Amino acid sequence: MSNQYSYFDTENNGHKTFELPGAKPHYNPDRPGQVEHICLDLALDLANQSYQGTCSIRLMPVRTGIDRLTLDAVNLNIQEVTVSDTPQPFDYDGERLDIHLTQPTQAEHPLTLVVTYGVEQPQRGIYFIAPDAHYPQKSVQVWTQGEDEDSRFWFPCFDYPGQLATSEIRVRVPKPYLAISNGELISTEEEGGDKIYHWFQKQVHPTYLMTLAVGDFAEICDEWNGKPVVYYVAKGREEDARRSMGKTPRMMEYFSQAFGYAYPYPKYAQVCVEDFIFGGMENTSTTLLTDRCLLDERAQLDNQRTESLVAHELAHQWFGDLVVIKHWSHAWIKEGMASYSEMLWTDEEYGAEDAAYYLLNEARSYLNEDKTRYRRPIVTHVYREAIELYDRHLYEKGACVYHMIRAELGDELFFKAVHTFVNDNAHQTVETVDLLRAIEKATGRNLMFLFDQYVYRGGHPDYKVSYNWDGDSKLAKVTVTQSHVKTTGEKGNEKELFDLKIPIGFGYKNGEPLKTFTVRVNQREQSFYFAVGEKPSYISFDVGNATLKTVHLEYPVAELKAQLQYDPDPVSRIYAAIALAKKGGLEAVKALGSALKTERFWGVRLEVAKQLGKIKLDQAFDELIVGLADEDARVRYAVVETLAQHKTPESYQAIAQVLEQGDASYNVEAAAARAVASICAGKRNEPLDEGDAIARLQKVLQERAGWNEVVRSGAISGLSKLKTSEDALNIILDYTANGVPQPLRLAAIRALGGISTGQTPGNLERILDRLSDLSAETFFLTQVAVASALGQMETPKAIAILQSLANSTPDGRVRRVAEEAVSKVEKNIGSDKAVKQLRQELDQIKKENQELRSRLEHLEAKTK
Repeated sequence: MSNQYSYFDTENNGHKTFELPGAKPHYNPDRPGQVEHICLDLALDLANQSYQGTCSIRLMPVRTGIDRLTLDAVNLNIQEVTVSDTPQPFDYDGERLDIHLTQPTQAEHPLTLVVTYGVEQPQRGIYFIAPDAHYPQKSVQVWTQGEDEDSRFWFPCFDYPGQLATSEIRVRVPKPYLAISNGELISTEEEGGDKIYHWFQKQVHPTYLMTLAVGDFAEICDEWNGKPVVYYVAKGREEDARRSMGKTPRMMEYFSQAFGYAYPYPKYAQVCVEDFIFGGMENTSTTLLTDRCLLDERAQLDNQRTESLVAHELAHQWFGDLVVIKHWSHAWIKEGMASYSEMLWTDEEYGAEDAAYYLLNEARSYLNEDKTRYRRPIVTHVYREAIELYDRHLYEKGACVYHMIRAELGDELFFKAVHTFVNDNAHQTVETVDLLRAIEKATGRNLMFLFDQYVYRGGHPDYKVSYNWDGDSKLAKVTVTQSHVKTTGEKGNEKELFDLKIPIGFGYKNGEPLKTFTVRVNQREQSFYFAVGEKPSYISFDVGNATLKTVHLEYPVAELKAQLQYDPDPVSRIYAAIALAKKGGLEAVKALGSALKTERFWGVRLEVAKQLGKIKLDQAFDELIVGLADEDARVRYAVVETLAQHKTPESYQAIAQVLEQGDASYNVEAAAARAVASICAGKRNEPLDEGDAIARLQKVLQERAGWNEVVRSGAISGLSKLKTSEDALNIILDYTANGVPQPLRLAAIRALGGISTGQTPGNLERILDRLSDLSAETFFLTQVAVASALGQMETPKAIAILQSLANSTPDGRVRRVAEEAVSKVEKNIGSDKAVKQLRQELDQIKKENQELRSRLEHLEAKTK
């Protein structure tokens, strides 16, 4: 699963706990036997959003004498249960179906339960999409979503990942709709105005990967090694389908090689559906994707998220579908590898530097969650609902752990271990220990030390690295501090230390290979001495940057400048840029400005642009503005975002020009729309014309509808920065209306939170009333947007709406987001007025300081 929406550790060291009230240990249930086969025979009534049918479950009992079976079944209309055509008495409470067997089980004698049931207007598990008065253009579609425990909402089952069975789905739908499911299509029949599709999945898989998708789709056929590769999209979007998913056969070839196991299913289908609640879902042989991933020609320019999404879900066909997790607590095995596979494919398709930068951003995503949300071990079975585990620890930290395993073993042994793991566990369930065993079997290495530090406990090392050169003895001294450990000697602090081997390299401007030494870093502070002959030009800490960490470099400016220019690793060049920006001053500005013009890799140029924005000197603006002409849209995007921090008429004019002229990239235009308002809102002593900014953004809203509403959503987000403007608020409120294209409407709902903090009491009431109304809508993405908006507010009234949303939503993800938003509001209220006043005064002092420093740097440069 790709979760595109931006979730126990007893010693959290100041980090919030992952466990919310009500969290408890979760275990798989006792197993009455092995489910061998599941067969659904359903007739859909699309007009009434309902269906009737049977679910047959063949069970091989594990022991004799079982007289009661319990199935997961939520909000189903259970009509009858039979075994061998004999009705069985049952109790049903709306969540569990308790079946009292008239003949107790006999071990090794299979029995088949047949449950006759119906479902009307379901809220989870299976989703009926249809046009309505507000959205008459919507398609008629039906699709399912089982992960984590939602299959029980559309058919009765033993709903946990430890049970693997073959499956089939026979489904009746009106012509001309297509019905797509797992495995092979073994027959189609026509009866009057209906068509019956019969799909059969002959390889075992868990209930959460059973799927059904129905719609009037265009079918685009491709192939890999004689197997059908099919893309299903709304008619009229065939070109977008090829643009977005056309690399799939090459990816199948690549992952078959990388994982040492040929793609295992009879076909691979990708179905793009409307209103999907995730980015994608890796149902066995039949992935569902959000239709928002479909790229038009212009979106292809700077949107590689689609390619990564396609790679992620495809990699799951091995990690997750072929090798299945036994319990949700081990979901990192599949989600971490699927996320790591995004980087593997990036390396294959775009090269090592793009891959290194991709992994850096995976690490940052996790680090941000660890810092601002909570810290937890990757593997934990203590939670309220399993879906809470689907966070940045599971995906991105999991990916980084796989990369650390690779760095520890080397490429050859890493892939040997992966091949062993996949081949030994194909069509079976696994836990984390099985990965450790496969590594040991394939390589002889015991990596428990790594898993103990990164998987079974929370956190990561924060390193501070300083360097000195002793010219007399020709020694380089590098001091490494684990700064996350406050002091040594105190009880408990030693447990926070990481014990890792870190390669340290010394580089020279003549382009010689790095002189690299590996040291063991296992104390709070250690100094290492290296005899390197001549003074190095730069120092590269953690050569290759495989370690998941934060790092603060305390090197002299000369070494940082040389590293920015010469270090072969783009991530090390980025760390040098960050350290230079912290130094500040004209020399740093010049070095960064030079890198923005001459650096070969777009990812480093992008980061350099961001760092230039952090140096509060007027000269930084002059260096940055050059980046507006960069050939790479992603760099231009970063430059526009960074220019927004320069609250001057010059930066306003530069960005207004970008907005007016347009850009080849949707993202750049959206950033310009946000930046125009941001600069205007932040200008205190020479106010820019707020009316001018609003007029520009209104023009965007009127004229730039387009792909996923990216540009117009940027304009709405921009308006939310004009916090005291009633005109801006009125426009945002208009766009929260039903009938507004969904991505734009969601952006407007979120924007109500941003603009709320500067509005009059009367306008604040209007915002709260609107969000209260919106919180009653049942659509998952609307509820998340409402919680996001309320979490930005600074009034106790927001808390009441959030608590009501948390209590009424059937969705565990929404409940968690709403409860976390309550904490944010409480924090906002606690630090509200006094801090705001201080912040404004500090901003003014900083501004005056910047003008003085800029003049001083200018004078010093002249005298030199």
